[in-house]
Amino acid sequence: MKKNDFVKEYLQELGLITRRISLEDIDSVIDLLYEAWNEGRQVFLAGNGGSAPTATHFASDLAKFTSVEGKKRFRAISLVDNWPLVSALTNDLGWENVYVEQLKNLMQEGDVLVAISVHGGSGKDAAGLWSQNLMKAAKFMKENGGKVVGLAGFDGGALKKVADACIVVPIDSTPQVEGFHSVLSHLICARLRELIGGS
Repeated sequence: MKKNDFVKEYLQELGLITRRISLEDIDSVIDLLYEAWNEGRQVFLAGNGGSAPTATHFASDLAKFTSVEGKKRFRAISLVDNWPLVSALTNDLGWENVYVEQLKNLMQEGDVLVAISVHGGSGKDAAGLWSQNLMKAAKFMKENGGKVVGLAGFDGGALKKVADACIVVPIDSTPQVEGFHSVLSHLICARLRELIGGS
């Protein structure tokens, strides 16, 4: 394959995603997050691997980019950033508990967890099932009066089933899913900023 052919194919896949993705699901996520802002709820974000920096970036944009002068601000917290705490929890309680244990400290009824997972908690590798720490955190949120937003890919996996609102990037490609999750985070924050400005 010529290098230009590879580039064209990659960009064509992006175009396919934009045509196939559910606008209704995007609206549902925006509505849920806007409700959280309106009610002064905390928004927690988490992800593994490539989804971890997406969670951090998304939290940063919720906290800063959506800010409008004279309006209250999002209370957004990335659960992947405190590495002394994450490593201590992993060492003492196991990787599957790194997010749920932080939520036990911080979560209040009505808060929201944004869980970002390429496969949505389905599939496994040498370490076992993927993203079980996210699924455990999502279950904790639901059992304690919180809400869950999912960003997934492939078929959405278990995350799509548990989430109150979930956007599934409709392609079986980890790089494309991870990349489009970043696009979605910017889209969501831009729309939230517009809504907050007009409120």
